[in-house]
Amino acid sequence: MQKNLEFPDLLRLIDERSTAFRAAVAAAPSLDARVPTCPEWTLFDLVEHLGGGDRFWAAVVGAGPADGPPAEAAAARAALVLPREREALVAWLAASTQLLLGALRQAGPDSGCWTWWPASQSPQSAGGIARHRVQETSVHAYDAQAAVGAPQPLPAEAALDGVEEFLLTVCATPSPWPHEPTSFDFHAAEGRSWRLTVDGDGARATRVPAPGTTAGQAPDAVGASVHGTAGELVLFCYDRLPAGTLRVDGDAGLIDLLRAWEPEE
Repeated sequence: MQKNLEFPDLLRLIDERSTAFRAAVAAAPSLDARVPTCPEWTLFDLVEHLGGGDRFWAAVVGAGPADGPPAEAAAARAALVLPREREALVAWLAASTQLLLGALRQAGPDSGCWTWWPASQSPQSAGGIARHRVQETSVHAYDAQAAVGAPQPLPAEAALDGVEEFLLTVCATPSPWPHEPTSFDFHAAEGRSWRLTVDGDGARATRVPAPGTTAGQAPDAVGASVHGTAGELVLFCYDRLPAGTLRVDGDAGLIDLLRAWEPEE
């Protein structure tokens, strides 16, 4: 049975990935360097996005259960003023991460709060936010590294949790799939697999046995299967890697439909 990461591990990974992000910012030749994986952004824009997100979610967690994003969280993000000097900017980013980690520790994983994913399979809780912020920080650390020409693979620990977190939080929805019902399998080379089923009842994700691990069991028919390392799958899910860089079995056109799908809220 695959276990989810424990709350202390999520906090540790947020801290570790933020540290990796800051190291890339410190090594960049310029804060105006373009981010190839986010072409419309500079590295400074990426810092503002990640640090502002840390501060926003810290306020959300601190506010507790709510029907919408707390006014103080939105106001704090709108009023962001970042230093332009590199050392001060890196320190601001570190402080932003510590604000988030402090709020999460104080709340605990089961504390309820607003999230933008009420209809997904992920909980509206501090633990759900921590799990998602691991992925946000991991992917943006990769973005920052790409901006300085040295992208590193996502750590396997974060990536293995990240495939499932993406499917449960970003993909799962009760909004009807507007095409013929089908399913997508995601197979990580590390030996874990997940299935996203889409039909008139929406999209839902579940874990499935990895290929070849269940003796005598024929594989279920799926529309398309994506194979790669867990890190590659996460980057694929976040549109950092094109489908052509991974092995896709089945109808590759279904992947395009899934990427283009915008479920109704």
